[in-house]
Amino acid sequence: MMKFLLTSAGISNPSIAAALVELLGKPIAECNALIIPTAIYPFPVGPELGWKAIAGKGPNRAVELGWKSVGVLELTALPTIRRENWIPAVKNADVLLVWGGDVLYLTYWMRKSGLADLLPTLTGTVYVGVSAGSIAVTPYNCDAEWDLQFMPDGHEMAEGAERALGLVDFTLYPHLDHPDMPDTTLHNIGKWAAGIPVPTYALDDQSAITVVDGVHGVVSEGNWRRFEPAIQPRP
Repeated sequence: MMKFLLTSAGISNPSIAAALVELLGKPIAECNALIIPTAIYPFPVGPELGWKAIAGKGPNRAVELGWKSVGVLELTALPTIRRENWIPAVKNADVLLVWGGDVLYLTYWMRKSGLADLLPTLTGTVYVGVSAGSIAVTPYNCDAEWDLQFMPDGHEMAEGAERALGLVDFTLYPHLDHPDMPDTTLHNIGKWAAGIPVPTYALDDQSAITVVDGVHGVVSEGNWRRFEPAIQPRP
């Protein structure tokens, strides 16, 4: 069964780094990684940030941790590639590093590429989400309204913007109290969480959630909060 390390800002402190090694079950130097940069492309600075993610030049540590190997899995290319040519690379990876950006764009291409269907079949793989990469595997997209501004007019990916993949049974809101993100106050996150029928974790950039066999754990050197659902799930 796949394991999850869902972060707000990557491997940002020693506690999250230690949690990653524990999930992997072996040293990072013995592990093969694939980075998925797809979510970053909708933004005006997407090409630059995409290169920084792949090259390990950004502020969110993931690629430059000392992996045995690192490859790039570009989801927008997969529909035009024979499945037998890319699926083995995913199955052979110890960890998937799923970058941040636009949740709606990411979930659209995860579904369209076939990766969304493949993920639940993986055994022992560690899924490391960064911001949007973390939100994508939850049932609900807290960034839906913001994401829509980057979608082409009339494109089908805008349909159902508020729903994500639902591979875990909670949702999360990253970047709690980030100085450059005024909507990430605890008050605003609590208002959003009140309308969500599953638990919601608010995480700052020094916090992450682990999921192993469906059991959640919080790893933090900062601040976080769990909101219990105020409404019942829809049938």
